[in-house]
Amino acid sequence: MARIHLIGGEKGGVGKSLVARLLAQYMIDRQIPFLGFDTDRSHGALMRFYAGFASPVQIDRYEMLDRIIEAAVEQPERRILVDLAAQTHEPLRRWIDESGVLDLAAEHGVGLNYWHVMDSGRDSVDLLGNLVEAFGDRVSHVLVRNQLRGDDFRLLDGSPELDKALALGARTVTIKHLNDAVMQKIDATSSSFWAASQAADKPVTGLGMMDRQRVKVWLRDVYAGFDAIGV
Repeated sequence: MARIHLIGGEKGGVGKSLVARLLAQYMIDRQIPFLGFDTDRSHGALMRFYAGFASPVQIDRYEMLDRIIEAAVEQPERRILVDLAAQTHEPLRRWIDESGVLDLAAEHGVGLNYWHVMDSGRDSVDLLGNLVEAFGDRVSHVLVRNQLRGDDFRLLDGSPELDKALALGARTVTIKHLNDAVMQKIDATSSSFWAASQAADKPVTGLGMMDRQRVKVWLRDVYAGFDAIGV
């Protein structure tokens, strides 16, 4: 079945683009055909790290957003990956509701997965509540605990927002912490996660043998989480 993966979280700095990059690398490594769409005009991660697989879209222009659902219908063999910038929930919701996107998706057998990327703060919990209220069971929810942005999720655990999401069948993924210095080197050199884990050219990537090993271990854990929920 064709699938659209919307990578959001609404709040800036929670790691939405990180998750989009991980999904892109996962699909490349698993040989899953995909197309990427990047809504971040200023520093889109898919356009920066995976330009050969992605194109930009403007969240406030319906004719550009239409390309997302059209691509899923016309190329059902490909996954569609959409990296949502911060503060894009409302224009996305309007496009979905006013354009009948969910009805069209159901008609053509296209599944919509909304990945809600969270840090450990209260805002992420509140935004999860807004997401569930807006879409209910009309989309499949994936809750991402991003431990690179904090590892204490007690505000989420046991919250009514989490209970409502789980009652709708939400699945959960945890992105474990990666050594800060390693992640900084990856971003500083605009390295893909493949290059970060495989390329032995330290002058280019800045990563030594043990750095690459840490990335391999981290990616292996992330991929296991993706395998478990089905991408």
